[in-house]
Amino acid sequence: MEAYKEEFIEFMALSDVLKFGDFTLKSGRKAPFFMNAGSYVTGTQLRKLGQYYAKAIYEHYGADFDVLFGPAYKGIPLSVAATVAFSELYGKDIRYCSNRKEAKDHGDAGILLGSSLKDGDRVVIIEDVTTSGKSIDETVPILKAQGDVEIVGLIVSLNRMERGKGEQSALEEIKETYGFDAHAIVTMAEVIEHLYNHPYQGRIYIDDTMKQAIDAYYEQYGAK
Repeated sequence: MEAYKEEFIEFMALSDVLKFGDFTLKSGRKAPFFMNAGSYVTGTQLRKLGQYYAKAIYEHYGADFDVLFGPAYKGIPLSVAATVAFSELYGKDIRYCSNRKEAKDHGDAGILLGSSLKDGDRVVIIEDVTTSGKSIDETVPILKAQGDVEIVGLIVSLNRMERGKGEQSALEEIKETYGFDAHAIVTMAEVIEHLYNHPYQGRIYIDDTMKQAIDAYYEQYGAK
C-alpha cells in the first residue's frame, strides 16, 4: 500500500471522521463503521485532506482535466481544498466548481459556484463517500446541462465495498451506468489491513471484536 494511503487511513481515524461502533446509516443498514467528512473542520485538516485527494486524483486521472466539481454541500470544501493542493503539488491550475441546491436569480446568478463550465471541459467529480450512487444520479444531469463537457471520473475518500442498488458496489455501478471511472483514496479492505490489531497513538481501532462485526456486516451487505 502506498505511504500516502496509510497516512490517510490514520488521518481519518485520528480526525474522528472514520468511526467504529454501532451506527444506523441513511440507507437503514446497521453498520459497525461510519464515515463523515463533515468532521474535518480545521485549516490543518482541510489542507491535509486536499493533499490526499490531489495525490489520489493524480494517481488515477493524471493532470489531463480542467475542472474539479464538488456537489453541494460536502463537495464544496472538498473541491476547493483539492484544487489548491493540486496546484501546489503538480503545478497545474485547475478550476473548482460546485452547485447550489437552489438556483440564484440575482448577482452571480445560476446554479453554479466557482468556475463556469464550457464545451470541451474535462471534469473530475469529487465526493466524500458514495453508498447508493444517488448523488451522482443528481450530479451528472447538472454537468451535462452546462454544455458539451466530458466527465473523466469520480474520486471519493472511501470505497465502502458494500452493495449499492444491486449486487455490485456503488462505484462499480456508477462506472457501468455512466461509463466513467470511479475510484477512492482508500478501500475499506485497506483500512482493515492497516488498522486491524495495529495500535496507533496508543489506541487499537479495529480489535478482534470489531473485526468480527465488520466481517459479519460484509457477509450481509458486501458487494459481489
